Amino acid sequence: MDKRQSVWKFIPLGTVLGCAVLIAMAFYPPLHIFLVFVALLIIGYTMVKYLVMIGDAEERIKALKAPEKQVKVQPEGPSFQEVLRAVPDPVMIVSGHEPDDIAARRVIFANAAAQIVFHLRADGGPLVGAIRVPEVLECVDEALFGGISGSVDFETSGGARDQFWRAFSSPLPMENVTDGQRLALLVIRDETDARRMERMRADFLANASHELRTPLASITGFIETLRGPAKDDEKARDKFLTIMSAQADRMGRLIQDLLSLSRIEMSEHVPPSGEADLVSAVKDVTDSLSLIAQQKHVRLHVDAPRPGLYPIIGDRDQILQVVQNLVDNALKYAPNESQVSISVCFDVPLPQVTSLSDKQAAKLVLLRPDRNVHDHYARVTVRDEGPGIKREFLPRLAERFYRVEGQKSGDRLGTGLGLAIVKHIINRHRGGLVVESQGPVSASQDDILERDGKVAAIAQPAPRTFTAFSAYFPQTRAFGDAPTPHLIVSETAVGLKDAG
Repeated sequence: MDKRQSVWKFIPLGTVLGCAVLIAMAFYPPLHIFLVFVALLIIGYTMVKYLVMIGDAEERIKALKAPEKQVKVQPEGPSFQEVLRAVPDPVMIVSGHEPDDIAARRVIFANAAAQIVFHLRADGGPLVGAIRVPEVLECVDEALFGGISGSVDFETSGGARDQFWRAFSSPLPMENVTDGQRLALLVIRDETDARRMERMRADFLANASHELRTPLASITGFIETLRGPAKDDEKARDKFLTIMSAQADRMGRLIQDLLSLSRIEMSEHVPPSGEADLVSAVKDVTDSLSLIAQQKHVRLHVDAPRPGLYPIIGDRDQILQVVQNLVDNALKYAPNESQVSISVCFDVPLPQVTSLSDKQAAKLVLLRPDRNVHDHYARVTVRDEGPGIKREFLPRLAERFYRVEGQKSGDRLGTGLGLAIVKHIINRHRGGLVVESQGPVSASQDDILERDGKVAAIAQPAPRTFTAFSAYFPQTRAFGDAPTPHLIVSETAVGLKDAG
């Protein structure tokens, strides 16, 4: 049935009827004179019909071969702007009119990440107000007026850490432009973590190879000596083995501190979110170092509230390491029969974080807290009565392996990484680190007295030398000035007890 319908579809109905009439006329002789006329009429009608059908078929074929008109459609779901707003990297659309008018470069769209990172409003603003890096602005101009896609690396600083970025720019096509406006897409990717990992790897290899070379060469030399000239000398063998053991311990401490510093740097960009008790950390450190203090005849004096009253934002293990390194450093340089003071206070406002407690001492801010992040800080200060540090040595205190000239640690050798570890931990906590020191002061012209034509120096009391490190950690909130019981330490530095 379907085949018959398809065949009759191409045979005109008038042709079929005409053929039927023609056959009927053939059986009736009086109508034979009209057979030729009717046959011609049927043929003409059929030809006209087929010509019409062929024309319609050609039009349909042309319509099928013609390309479809491209129509921009909006997909179902969120709009393109909503998709761009959800991109984690900063994305901006920049407009420009004249190549010479730099101030006219405007951000007409900025996603949420761009608004946060570059402090832009939702409706954008001037590009030079958000990004002031000449290389980035030039890259955007090349996309706007040169139609060239490109990328550039740049660095920003001023916060708790330096950040490394890569900017990608690409021109955007526009239709029906009448005022000369051009658009460019600017995408900025944070590459701080990748750069930090690369720098950390290079620093680790350089520091390890440099610092381990000396003890390793010493051990190798003693081994060769014991195999050769001192092979049968028991006295020399015992002496050399003792030195080799000390050098091996030093290598172990160096490796342990380097690994600890590397682990801290890996997580330095992620601030801690938990809570810790600073006073409890001080108590644990003083308990663990009380025996060393007794051996050196050094008193530990603690002035702090009771533990458990005031939590701070931080990682307890790392805060414990900060206090441990500061107190251990103070014990290294504290003379016998002196005192190491450890004080803890809370609700320190940001302007007082960098204030000077002793106006005659030299002071340097080794690490400054981020502004407009936290309002109140907890401060732990470790102060020793050692020889002090000269003003010109203060800027290098937190450098890796730096040791103050003329100051050694005696029997308890250090690695020179303690303060570097402290600085990186405090930086992760978005806190601050300040050092104050008073070294020996020589007589000046103000100390000279002229009497009866004779010049004599005025007898001055011996200068009071000290070194104090203050570490600041952000608080969860302000606690107020309510009086609380404090902790005190016995003169023998055995342990802590409550003094209500």
